[in-house]
Amino acid sequence: MNTPLIPAPELWGEKRFHTWNYEMHNQFQNKVFKVMLDAGFTCPNRDGTIAKGGCTFCSARGSGDFAGRRRDDLVTQFNTIRDRQHLKWPNAKYIGYFQAYTNTYAPVEELREYYEVILQQPGVVGLSIATRPDCLPDDVVEYLAELNERTYLWVEMGLQTIHDSTSELINRAHDTECYLEAVEKLRKHNIRVCTHIIYGLPQEDHEMMLETCRAVAKMDVQGIKIHLLHLMRKTPMVKQYEAGLLRFLEQDEYIKLIVDSLELLPPEIIVHRLTGDAPRDLLIGPMWSLKKWEVLNGIDAELKRRNTWQGKLWRES
Repeated sequence: MNTPLIPAPELWGEKRFHTWNYEMHNQFQNKVFKVMLDAGFTCPNRDGTIAKGGCTFCSARGSGDFAGRRRDDLVTQFNTIRDRQHLKWPNAKYIGYFQAYTNTYAPVEELREYYEVILQQPGVVGLSIATRPDCLPDDVVEYLAELNERTYLWVEMGLQTIHDSTSELINRAHDTECYLEAVEKLRKHNIRVCTHIIYGLPQEDHEMMLETCRAVAKMDVQGIKIHLLHLMRKTPMVKQYEAGLLRFLEQDEYIKLIVDSLELLPPEIIVHRLTGDAPRDLLIGPMWSLKKWEVLNGIDAELKRRNTWQGKLWRES
């Protein structure tokens, strides 16, 4: 009796998923890291334009807790973060990452000043701009299209979940349809889109989280960041946690969930992130998230244990 052949895993370098580092080496034949910046923006669901209080999980620094200091100008921020990273990667190139708050939430003339000054810095090969899907007016998209013609550009947008009931619970202040429309606007200009999702949101179970992943897999997006929910002090989500709406994922549970997700993603989607950390002094939980490399090594080990890889179940799904 013939034994069926087991397909060889699709490898990206030494990894079983399409990593950001692998893609950067393909694009630039060099190590490339993101320089995280805080340009002084706010958000429309913080300032009362569409809502108040912000997303319930978002920190006081607008999810830019590791970005440059807001009181410093952008060039000073860039040089400070770059020099710190250079201790580890002395010959790297850089992508200016406008990370904190909503980085298209300003008149296009103001955005042009911010983005262009970073593009002028030596060694910068591109920009990554974090924003919301409801902050992409036509003139801003036209400017992003112009940038896309002359530099390596990513627009990163937080979807967080495909479930509108969860979006309401976390005060996201936009629905899934808004997100899909924003992706369509950007992709008309061939602008690369990286979708952010969060695992561990209040009242979501394993299947709900995988439903979000399946939905992203069907979108015309080129990258994904999967975040573990971090509960941080002085965020509105603390009250939801105290009310019993939230439980922390266990480390092994999260690792298996990530591997389940990678199997569902098409091989061409670039995985920008699979976990992250929060400032230790702000973190309420889960505390195991501080062991970032232990989590990443656990994901690699689970992929190998299952003999699986990114995209293995993509055709089936």
